[in-house]
Amino acid sequence: MWPRFKIIAALLFLLLAVLSFTINNDLKPARILVQMHDSIKSVRTLRMNIAALERVNQKFVTANSEIKLITHPRKLYFINHTKKIEILFNSELYHHKAWVKPNVFPYLTLSLDPTGNLMRRNQHYTIHELGYDFIGKSVALTISKDKDGVNNFIYLGKHIKNNYNCYMLEYENKLFGYVDYVVGEKETTTSIAYKLCINEYLLRDKNDLLNEFSFLKRGRILKVPNLYCKKAVIYIDEKMMLPVSISLYDDIGLFENYEYTNVQVNKPFAENEFLKQNKSYGF
Repeated sequence: MWPRFKIIAALLFLLLAVLSFTINNDLKPARILVQMHDSIKSVRTLRMNIAALERVNQKFVTANSEIKLITHPRKLYFINHTKKIEILFNSELYHHKAWVKPNVFPYLTLSLDPTGNLMRRNQHYTIHELGYDFIGKSVALTISKDKDGVNNFIYLGKHIKNNYNCYMLEYENKLFGYVDYVVGEKETTTSIAYKLCINEYLLRDKNDLLNEFSFLKRGRILKVPNLYCKKAVIYIDEKMMLPVSISLYDDIGLFENYEYTNVQVNKPFAENEFLKQNKSYGF
């Protein structure tokens, strides 16, 4: 589970910032982030295209995909038209496994664990992080790890991004760095990241654990980031109050960027949209 008490504390800090001061430019980041959080909470269904740029093994990997999502109970359809990969996840069916149709021999549809090695290999996140809920939590975690919190966000005005009129926010903390952490009993990179409220990709990348998702050796000393990221740039559409572009940076530079287009929120889906039997899918 996400560290809910720290996320809630960060969100309360934002609310207090909004209520405690007069409206001015210094206050805008807090107001915008609170409105973004409220908009994310209201998302029930989502359609969008995602252009992803992720740093893996010191090289950048790109991917363009389309997703359809119901947030509760979670149902997801994902397709990468270029790589011809399809993924279907329905939390009410299929025993919490995902159906995956790869574009490699023997071209068979597989039932896989979304958190397992095969589906996470060379990926920053799992399919469970697709959508806006994870973004909202990531912002809250960024604030919770930073003692200056929202004060390290600055508002850079309105800009057009991905054909949306957006508020541009930038976060930066120059004190970003790494500290030692001793692995305990039955800990994984995922459990450590949740426990410390840090970015799991940075943890795995710094310790040469990019594709290591099993239990780590007890007593091993890891280098873990002291903050969620060093810098972030977020563009938030002024009408939807949802992000349409997010870039995160560490001490090396950019490590991930996501561009969202054709965003459609809370439009209903057909009954067979998240079923393997849907004839428009390739399962």
